[in-house]
Amino acid sequence: MSDLAKTPATADAITDRVVLVTGLSGAGRTACLKALEDIGYEAIDNLPIGLLHLLLDGGGELGGIRRPLAIGVDIRTRDFEVDRLVALIDAAHADHAGGPGAHDIRLLFLDCDTEVLARRFTETRRRHPLAADRPVMDGIRLERQRIAPLKERADQVIDTSALAPGDLRRRLWTEYALDPRHGVTLTVLSFSYREGLPREADLVFDVRFLKNPHYDAALRPLDGRDPAVARYVEMDAGFHPFFEQLTAMLEPLLPRYYEEGKSYLTIALGCTGGRHRSVYVAERLAAWLREAGQQVILVHRDMEQWESRQKSGLPSGEAHTSEKEGP
Repeated sequence: MSDLAKTPATADAITDRVVLVTGLSGAGRTACLKALEDIGYEAIDNLPIGLLHLLLDGGGELGGIRRPLAIGVDIRTRDFEVDRLVALIDAAHADHAGGPGAHDIRLLFLDCDTEVLARRFTETRRRHPLAADRPVMDGIRLERQRIAPLKERADQVIDTSALAPGDLRRRLWTEYALDPRHGVTLTVLSFSYREGLPREADLVFDVRFLKNPHYDAALRPLDGRDPAVARYVEMDAGFHPFFEQLTAMLEPLLPRYYEEGKSYLTIALGCTGGRHRSVYVAERLAAWLREAGQQVILVHRDMEQWESRQKSGLPSGEAHTSEKEGP
């Protein structure tokens, strides 16, 4: 399991990090900056581009202290120009490649579906910055067109269309952690195919070939964390060969991601309902990775939603979806 060892980031590299947070208005920039501030970044919003240049030229020191920075810039920022910002980022990357003392700038772009953005502006009764005298959809489309070069240039794009605030925070903690002891962070995620593929997934594995506990009346109310469900899944003749092949593939594959500089990786496992098979396999895989010394975040996306509906007394959906529960 030594092949899975991580190469931690150095403290100097962490100190020199600057995360520029941009993207579409309403996509979650403020929430993103607050989450990065909680992680340990000095968060600054709407910093004029000219001052950004001065800050970086001055070594990024705030009050005599050199700290990692999270800076929010978008269409509302004074003197905002896409070409100027791209040129500044490219110059900073060239300086960073040239030697120590320069900044490691990462451009994080927050994207979102147009319909979702329009609904957010309608619900909050806020005007879109480019739609003062026109429909909000026109402003969203115009902004998307203007900042398209930033999305193409971004080091990372996060689509917040289906992300709850907690999910966004979890991704940012995973991908922008400052603890120099931590290298690449792995997220193991279970999901329901009925609810759609997780957008953040890097690797997706379909476990619907396994025998489904849903059809056992005693196991149906349980989930994949229950020992009875675990035994049921493990009794399937296909489980152990699959799991052995999965781990045998990941063992040499993960170090290659690390060597390419990837700071996070999301491995998703899906079944029909997202409560039994995928949950159990995700639990097993997370345990295997932790035994190998990895930092792992375990997320049961659709099981958590199901539990929330149960607690609130809302219909769980089982009555009208039971016929679709098959493999």
